[in-house]
Amino acid sequence: MENKIKVTLLGDSIRLIGYGKHVPGMLGENYNVFQPEDNCRFASYTLRMLFDYKEQIKGSDLIHWNDGLWDICDLFGDGPFTYIKEYTDTMKRIARVLTDICGKVVFATTTPVYPGNPYNDNAVIKRYNEAIVPELEKQGIVINDLYSAVAADIPKYIRSDDLLHLTEEGELLCARQTVGVIRSLTE
Repeated sequence: MENKIKVTLLGDSIRLIGYGKHVPGMLGENYNVFQPEDNCRFASYTLRMLFDYKEQIKGSDLIHWNDGLWDICDLFGDGPFTYIKEYTDTMKRIARVLTDICGKVVFATTTPVYPGNPYNDNAVIKRYNEAIVPELEKQGIVINDLYSAVAADIPKYIRSDDLLHLTEEGELLCARQTVGVIRSLTE
């Protein structure tokens, strides 16, 4: 029997209740996909949970991860939850840990939000993506640009009821793009 390609998906609710629901089925029977049932939330939480999931992640042929929406969230009106320097430092640390586990790591950029979202702002999301992408590329991380894909039609891809999560069309768009990146690096 042929060995299956092992993929780990890590990320916030955009993965958990979004594209992550579709990726295993789209990849098919030649892939074994592990993804935590936990929302990886913000970057510091993801870094911490890597310790808890190290046995499940071990042996992955590819790790795909996203973080950002919780980090840029402005709950109190005084700026993002995680300052940009802390975010980039933590994300670079996550990248180091992940590349020690697996040679193929993909980062998915933070997706935009629906206009009028009271806690998240697309200009801030874009600034954080622009800050982290070159730093991760220096570490050999492949970038899956979900931001640009979703930004092409926010009303179609972001739910208007919660202004944050993906519509079914958005889930499928991000899942197809993620599967394409995974296949390009594993087949």
